[in-house]
This record gives sequence, C-alpha cells and structure tokens, in this order.
Amino acid sequence: MDRARGRLRVYLGAAPGVGKTFAMLDEGHRRLARGTDVVVGLVEAHGRPRTAELIGGMEVVPRRTVVHRGTAFTELDVDAVIARAPRIALIDELAHTNVPGSRNAKRWQDVEEILDAGIDVVSTVNIQHLESLNDVVRQITGVPQRETVPDEVVRRADAVQLVDMPPDGLRRRMAHGNIYAPEKVDAALSNYFRVGNLTALRELALLWVAGKVDDQLDQYRAEHGIEGTWEARERVVVALTGGPEGDTLIRRAARIAARTKGADLLAVHVTLSDGLGGADPARLARQRALVESLGGTYHQVVGENVPRALLDFAGGVNATQLVLGASRRGRFAHLFSRGVGLTATALSGAIDVHMIPHAEVGKGARRVRPKAALTRTRRLAGWAMALLGIPVLTAALVPFRADLTLPSGILLFLLMVVGVALAGGMWPAVTAAVAGFLLLNYFFTPPFDRLTVSDPHNLLALSVYVLVAVMVSAVVDLAARRTREAARAGADAEVLSTLAGHVLRGESALPSLLARLRETFALTSVTLLERVGEPAPDDQSDPEAWRIVATAGATPCTCPGTADADVVIDERLVLAVRGRLLEASDRRVLEAFAAEAAVALRQERLRREADLAGPLAETDRMRTALLAAVSHDLRTPLASARLAVESLRGTEIEWSAQDREELLATADESLLKLDRLVANLLDMSRLQAGVLGLTLQPVALEEVIPRSIDDLGPLRDRVEGDVSVDLPEVVADSALLERILVNVMSNAVRYSPAGKK
Repeated sequence: MDRARGRLRVYLGAAPGVGKTFAMLDEGHRRLARGTDVVVGLVEAHGRPRTAELIGGMEVVPRRTVVHRGTAFTELDVDAVIARAPRIALIDELAHTNVPGSRNAKRWQDVEEILDAGIDVVSTVNIQHLESLNDVVRQITGVPQRETVPDEVVRRADAVQLVDMPPDGLRRRMAHGNIYAPEKVDAALSNYFRVGNLTALRELALLWVAGKVDDQLDQYRAEHGIEGTWEARERVVVALTGGPEGDTLIRRAARIAARTKGADLLAVHVTLSDGLGGADPARLARQRALVESLGGTYHQVVGENVPRALLDFAGGVNATQLVLGASRRGRFAHLFSRGVGLTATALSGAIDVHMIPHAEVGKGARRVRPKAALTRTRRLAGWAMALLGIPVLTAALVPFRADLTLPSGILLFLLMVVGVALAGGMWPAVTAAVAGFLLLNYFFTPPFDRLTVSDPHNLLALSVYVLVAVMVSAVVDLAARRTREAARAGADAEVLSTLAGHVLRGESALPSLLARLRETFALTSVTLLERVGEPAPDDQSDPEAWRIVATAGATPCTCPGTADADVVIDERLVLAVRGRLLEASDRRVLEAFAAEAAVALRQERLRREADLAGPLAETDRMRTALLAAVSHDLRTPLASARLAVESLRGTEIEWSAQDREELLATADESLLKLDRLVANLLDMSRLQAGVLGLTLQPVALEEVIPRSIDDLGPLRDRVEGDVSVDLPEVVADSALLERILVNVMSNAVRYSPAGKK
C-alpha cells in the first residue's frame, strides 16, 4: 500500500543567523534519540563549527552533482532521498533556487516530491523569502530577494515554528563571527543587520506566524462546530448604516481597538436581501475610506434581519466587541419594535456591545421623499381613465341593471380599477375605486337611484370591493416603484463598475474619474478644487481661495460658488460640476465619484512622494555602502596614528631619537592618509548632493599611481606598478582619481589568488 503524504515542519526566522538550521538539526537529534529514522537530505554548515558538529552525528544522503557553465555544483538528490525512504529528511533553505539543469527550479518543489513519497520533511526559511512579503522586505532593507517561496507552500505546512532572537543578540552573534566570515561582518552590521531592519523583520515574522495561528484556530472552531467567541485576540466590529453618525462610530471604535495592542478594527454594513435598503453609497464610500485610513477593513454583508446578520458576522470573525450607534428612531417607533441596538444586545452572548450616543439620536431615520414611480404621461392617462372610464362604464351597464347581479357589476368595476392602477398608479386607482363604490351604490344596489343600501350583504360586498381595489392599487404602485429603484440601482452600479474598470485598466485615475463623470451626466465641466488657505465664511465665491487640482471639460469652475452643483468632500476638497442641475438620486452617485476622486488624489500624491523619496533612499544606500567599503581604510591609519602617539606618550620605554622620529613619521603619514580619506568622503557626499566642484587639470599618471599604491598599506607589496613616462597626461581631479585607483587595486588584491601579484 502507498504511504500517505508526508508531513512538513518549517522553522521560520526573521533573518539569517537566528538559529533555524541549528533548531532543525537539534530536532533531528531528538527524533534519532527516540529511535526515528532521520537523515540529512541537505544542510549547509556555512562554516559554523557547531552546525557542522551536529551534521556530523547524523546520516547524510549524498548530494547530486550538476555541471553548469563548466563549474560543478552540488544539489539535493531527490531520487536518493526517496530511495533511502527515511521517516524524516532534514532539508535546509526551502526557498533555495536550484542550479540550471536541475529537475526542479526551486528546492520547495523538490520537497513537494519527497512529501508525496510519504517522507516527512523538516525545513527552514526566512521571512524575507516569502513571496507576499518580498516587496515589503526590499522597502525596509533596500536589498532585493531573488529567492522566494510561495506563501501557500509554507501555510500548508503541518507545523510552522518561529525561531526568534532579539536584534541586539543577533548583532552580537554577527560581531563574534558566528554567522558570516570576519571580512563581511562590518558591511553586514552597517547594512542589512541594522537594528531597525532586524526589528521590522522580526515584527513581520511575528505577524505572519500570528496569522497562521489565527487560521488554525478558525479551522479548529469550524471542525468542532464551536460558534462561541474565543477572546484570543481583540476584534472590534463597528456597524454602519450609511447615516451621518458613521464617522463618530468609526472613530470611537478605532479608539477602543487602540487600547489593546494588535487589536483588529472591522466595519460592516448590512444590505437588506432585496438590495433596496436606501443607504447613501457616497457616505458609505467616505466612511470606508475613513476606516481604511485608521488601519481597519470594510465589509458588506446581505441579510434579511439586521441584528442577526451583524451578530453572525461578528461571530464569524471571532469578534469580541460590537460598536453600534444609539437609535435614531423616535419614542413612538420603540412601541412597535425594540430596534437593532436592543435586539443585538439581547442576542450578543459573549460579545460586548457598545451603544454610542451621537448627534442624530431621536431625530428619526432621514428618508428622501421618493420620486413618482410612473411617468407624467402614465399618471395623466390614469386620471383620465378614472374620471372618464368609470362614468362611461356606468352608462354602458345601466340599461342592463335589471339582468346584472351586484357581484357581476363589482367584478367589472374592479377590472376597471385594476386597469387604472396599471396605467396611472395608486391615487387615480383609489379615486376610481371610491367613484365606483358610489356609482355601484346609486345605480346597481337596491333601492336603485339612491345612496342607500337595504341589504347588509350588499354593503359588505361594496366595502370589500373598495378594500380590494385599494390594496391592488397599492401593490401595483409599490411594484412600479421597486422596478424604478432597481433600474436606477442597476444603472448606478453599471456606472461605478465602468469607472472601476477604467481605473483598473491603468488609466490615470483622477483624470479618468472626472472624464467619466462628465460623460455619464452630460456635464460641461467637472473640476476638483482644493482650498488654498484656512476656511473663511465668504470664500465659496472667491477664486483666490481655491486652486484647480484636476478638471475635465471646458470652462472649469474656479470656485464652488460658480458651479451648478458641488459636493464637499472634506474641509479642503470640493468637487464642482457645471452644465445642469442634478437630481437628488444623481447626487448620490456624484458623491460616490467625489469620494473616489479624493482617494485617487491621495494615491497620486503618495506616488509622487514615493518617486521623490526613491532617489533619496538610493543616495542613502550608496552612502552606506561607501562607508562600509572604506571602513577598513579609515580604521587602519587611525589605529596606526593612535598607536604611535600612545607609544610616544608612554613612560615605560625610553625611545631613541631615531625611534621617536620613525614613530612621528608613522603618525604623520597615517594622519595624512586619514585626511585624504575624509576629504574624499566629503567629496563623495557633495557629489551625490550635486554640489561637488571638480578641479580638472592635466595629471601625470606616473605621479598618481605610486601615491595610490602607497595608500594601499600592507597590500602594496602585492602590486606591481609599471607606467611608461611616455604616456600623455590625463585631464582629471587628482584626488578623486587617486581614490578610484586605490579602490580598484584594493579589490584586485583581495580577490586575487593568494601568493600572486
């Protein structure tokens, strides 16, 4: 029988050197001690004695040799590991890129094959190698990571264990030579292993592992049918109705979440299942932007019962606190229903519910007066049918009233009322129903030609007729109104989706927004205005108080006072349109456009700031690299000068005149070198700042090269200089040319074979 898929255990670290490989090997030794069959598939010691010692006590599967461009490399031998069939294989560096020509491009793909063969694998990876965090790590450290592993590979691991070490401890390990070779320590400490970088990487690792643990907890609760809240982590949910009180609730919820380190803020809006809840989309868009600016997330759910939908959402995200606004309904409304707040509080269980007072309490729900569901032509047609059709029908039936029963007459009049309702809506139909009641009573109910009813059954029939006619009229009118609302909502959704499509296709966001808005509503111009100074009472009509941020169309507005309609986004931004007055329903879409325009403007400015910050960051990286490169050159003359001065000041040894002269000459020479280095560094800084003044003049190479060789110090003996005196002079800055030659020759000496020139 085939073995089941193996289990993957990953040791995750924030940076090289925290001890992932050591922890993996230590795990292997513990398993060996318990009698488990464990082998080393591939582990790199990187010259660390303790790591090599741990590898030496275990069985190592031979590696596979791959030849690439004439050079032999060793890689993990997947077939050998599978053929050996151990219970556990230790395989280091999950994100490693295999040598070209290997069966798989990445080592994690090799590990997948071994897992499919039923072998458990223990591996390691650093947080900077996770694909989703690649750009974040590059932004923090300035170092691109070319070797990455998909997050899903690590998330699918059966166990992820964080190997953690404080930044100071890791830097001490680095300084003691326990991570990199001594010649690389200074550069590493000055660049990648700075305290700020390590702290940020450590936080990324902790947050990633916390997310993994969160997923495991949700999975466990789902598998075991646990619906109650486990307060493992504070999560604050704020309910938004789309009303003006939303901003107050969001800020209050953000303050509640801020009291606990690492708490989550989630905003949720419940849309009724018929999709016609009437919430203001523009206000919701602004509130969504506010939530996201405060570090929260926005969610929208559909439900028939608002309190139950809120609590279902809160329970689904394992929320601990729910923030609701105090009811806007009046006292009379509470006699018929407890409202969302009281109902949610009663059903909340372990979730804490906060009822927040606000300025809208008790004012009642603000509802926009609905526009007529039917067109003016149809309403006129309905009134014509009601005022003319009912009398005409009566006149046609009167000659036959001796043979016509009252139920038959009622049905015919009811048919006419339904026709009026279909044509003109509710009020013409109600008018027709009342007129029909009177005419039926007068002409078709004994005693005839009188407004009296002798038989109670006839009175009941006429009353039921009026009631049915009114109910049918109301239903028809409601259906027409809902149809209009649904069509309007569909049109708005189509406009907004088209807008989103333009932005996602890569068009410039802000111009695309304004142009699309102008086209949608057939406007003359659309202008985004920004206030120049502080707000003033009379600045709405002052062009000097505003500046145009972006515009589409001709004759842009120079201030809100010259616009046909305007939307105030915040105290500094206003969207002004010109061309025609907009209906109230159109303003809702206009406000949504305005909110998106503000977001697009903010993103555009952030992008420009990032573009400006890029060269500065590059300059900082160049300066850091330069200092790291010359740190040895700075320390050597400084140490020589200090040693010479300390020797001269010492009283234990009596120096001869010749010795004193040599020591003074050493100190003088070292200080001269130091002076040149400092001057060159200052020149480099001025060069990067664009203010370096070059002194270009003819320079003889036979003069510069000997000085450059002399500046190499102990390395000068490995350099041979042979410069012909016949070479022409070059035009250069003598000091900078000397520094360049020193750097080139220093690198040549360091990377040349030992014992050779």
